[in-house]
Amino acid sequence: MSEPSPLIEAPKSRLPLVIGAVVVALAVIAAAVLLLTRDGDDTRRATEGDQAAGLSQDDPVKVVLGTVGASDPYWTTFEDAAREAGIELEIRDFAEYPLPNPALAEGELDANQFQHIVYLAEYNVANDDDLVPLGATAIYPLGLYSDKYDDVADIPDGATVIVPDDDSNQARGLLVLQSAGLIELAGGGSILSTVADVDESASRVKVEALQADLTPTSLPDVAAAIVNNDFVEDAGLSFDDAIAVDDASDPTAVPYVNIFAVRAEDKDNPALLRLVEVYQRTQAVLDGVDAAAGGTAEFVTLGQAELEQSLHEVEKQIRDQQ
Repeated sequence: MSEPSPLIEAPKSRLPLVIGAVVVALAVIAAAVLLLTRDGDDTRRATEGDQAAGLSQDDPVKVVLGTVGASDPYWTTFEDAAREAGIELEIRDFAEYPLPNPALAEGELDANQFQHIVYLAEYNVANDDDLVPLGATAIYPLGLYSDKYDDVADIPDGATVIVPDDDSNQARGLLVLQSAGLIELAGGGSILSTVADVDESASRVKVEALQADLTPTSLPDVAAAIVNNDFVEDAGLSFDDAIAVDDASDPTAVPYVNIFAVRAEDKDNPALLRLVEVYQRTQAVLDGVDAAAGGTAEFVTLGQAELEQSLHEVEKQIRDQQ
């Protein structure tokens, strides 16, 4: 995948309350003109009141979806499949993980699709927000890579291994290192573990945290690094190059299910729910996603209630630790 560029618009402002029939009438006319000319097309936004009238190619509903790394061909396939279902999908590509959730919260997006449940929980708690999962996509096993060693057993004692520095992927990366026998984590480790929880006296390697998109470029200088799937191919690596991965089929991996996220008030939005259904039921989209993930994608169709329950459980764990 090529390096994406941020496409963030300023939040849309709301019209102030007006008094008087004439002013109200003018506001309604102005709103109608804005609706017909917004973004140069006549499509409806998914958040508008007429969304329940039905979806059709003749009168499509527009959905603005944010993601990180939209250069893979399956995004175009997804746009085409959505259009056939009566949804004009606009995909906005962000350069960094911290950007799509604030954009969603501020109304610049109708939904986003780039994160797992743990990442969303950490965002919600840190920002006192209530974004929610709308539907599941897949779990992608997280891998440990090295350009010096072909086997974990070959990594020498005392060598340095890198993990991503964002909280959710840092914890997951540490659990991969622990399962590979490279480190021991205090209390056995959890989805909230950090580098500070590494028991250095009981561990074979030293662990440092680095910005996620820089972990692959660190490989020449360290023994190995956890590399997020989004950056594997950009770094010239193959998913088959991983010398250790976590187990995506483990029930405890549910917090790492990737999701579509929306604002809480939009979780019953028919157009957005239909978009998730299009993603989950279009084989060409799924094939493209799996190809982009090097055949590692484990597709998940957990219900919205189960996803929300997992989110709330993780949020509680985070708050309890504060």
